[in-house]
Amino acid sequence: MGFYYFDYTYFLFIVPALIVTMYAQFKVKSTFSKYSRISTIRNMTGAQAADSVARFGGAVGVQIQRIQGNLTDNFDPRDNTIRLSDDVYSSTSISAVGVAAHEAGHAIQHAHDYFPNKIRAALVPVTNFGSSLGMPLVIIGLILPVKYNFVVYLGIALFSLAVLFQLVTLPVEFNASMRAIRALDESGIMYPDELEGAKKVLKAAAMTYLAASFAAIMSLLRLIVLAGNRRGKD
Repeated sequence: MGFYYFDYTYFLFIVPALIVTMYAQFKVKSTFSKYSRISTIRNMTGAQAADSVARFGGAVGVQIQRIQGNLTDNFDPRDNTIRLSDDVYSSTSISAVGVAAHEAGHAIQHAHDYFPNKIRAALVPVTNFGSSLGMPLVIIGLILPVKYNFVVYLGIALFSLAVLFQLVTLPVEFNASMRAIRALDESGIMYPDELEGAKKVLKAAAMTYLAASFAAIMSLLRLIVLAGNRRGKD
């Protein structure tokens, strides 16, 4: 077990991923905090903005609910509901309106059967399966003798499903933000200078998805290298 956690591959693949992830988290929190202190001229709350953007984009029957937590905002296609965190639901800040509009962007995708969104939804069950079994199989395979290296590769194959899910998530999230910004602009919910702030908030949020994808890819590469090193000893 020791070589798995303390070897050069950790510093080559995992440390860079951790640095990128930490920077992305810092960026989204600092940007959200900055624009949380600036209210929109129209004084529209996040909940109102989400409802307006969804209707503007043609998504009907969307429910808006409050959810506890910090930046736990999400859209659930199963019940066509946008759930907004405490810092977004009743806030009139640029950050709140931008985040709420982003979730409304997902509702619009759902209403218009956005194809990448369908692919992402289809990958959820296989991703959950791969995520739950992939890494345990890799660890077990690394403990077993080298002749059982196929167990490691099976784990890597399952883990790669989670990486694929992260990559498919990127266009879905970027498209939701594009729809949000377009709706905020064309509907007149935000003025141009406010819109620039919302764009910065959503760009910072997008960095977290890029960081997650980068981290997943780096983890996968590390597992491949570890398996390859063992194979060379066979």
